[in-house]
Amino acid sequence: MQAVAPQPGDFPLPLRSLLDAGVHFGHQTKRWNPKMRPFIYGARNGIHIIDLDQTTRLFKRAYDFLTDAVGRGGHVLFVGTKRQAQDIVQEEARRSGMYFVTNRWLGGTLTNFRTIKQGLDRLRTLERMKEDGTYEQLLKKEVVRLEKERERLEKYLGGLKGMGGLPAAIFVIDPHQESIAISEARKLNVPVVAITDTNCDPDLVDFVIPGNDDAIRSIRLITARVADACVEGAQRRKDHGEGAHGSQPPAGGRGQRDEINV
Repeated sequence: MQAVAPQPGDFPLPLRSLLDAGVHFGHQTKRWNPKMRPFIYGARNGIHIIDLDQTTRLFKRAYDFLTDAVGRGGHVLFVGTKRQAQDIVQEEARRSGMYFVTNRWLGGTLTNFRTIKQGLDRLRTLERMKEDGTYEQLLKKEVVRLEKERERLEKYLGGLKGMGGLPAAIFVIDPHQESIAISEARKLNVPVVAITDTNCDPDLVDFVIPGNDDAIRSIRLITARVADACVEGAQRRKDHGEGAHGSQPPAGGRGQRDEINV
């Protein structure tokens, strides 16, 4: 189904929707990060309650940034490897034409993109071999080996197919879980947009979206609206006839090994 971008004047995240999705429920008070204090409304039954006025205001800021970034020709990399986020992240990234990582984040995905690109090239080669009849000319044992390799590469790199360089931004579900991805993005000055729960460090995130990063309904609501921002940006780019992509040139990180461990 084709995505429909919000109309001008629509508010990205109505308060009622946030409440219904449980976006305001944080972690247990004993599991908090004190740096999240400005985004916390209070506590109830040992659970921190997130200030949804802050969520609404900061999400609008993130939404405008993403719309502008994609409108200028950039792409956004969606990152969500926790079980309850995987399907949602994949679905919304595909709907909006963006890239995604939903299985283990491979070290060097950003900082050693040259090697990741080699893996993507290999995946494309194996897909072509499967489609053009090359497999039919090989021994069954060799076909089995190649298929295992293709499936492994698809599992970890499938969401990056077509990504020619660094994204304009990454959108993260749970900065605490995706600390390696955020570290790589910060090293390369790639802006980080993230659903940031009460146990996270907001100083590591450029565009904080205070909210519940564990509940499926919360993840779905915010991720869908992030995807809407990307759709709106892509439509803006199309209307103005701007560049087809805005990925930056690949950059290698210091001390990264030229190998992909999957």
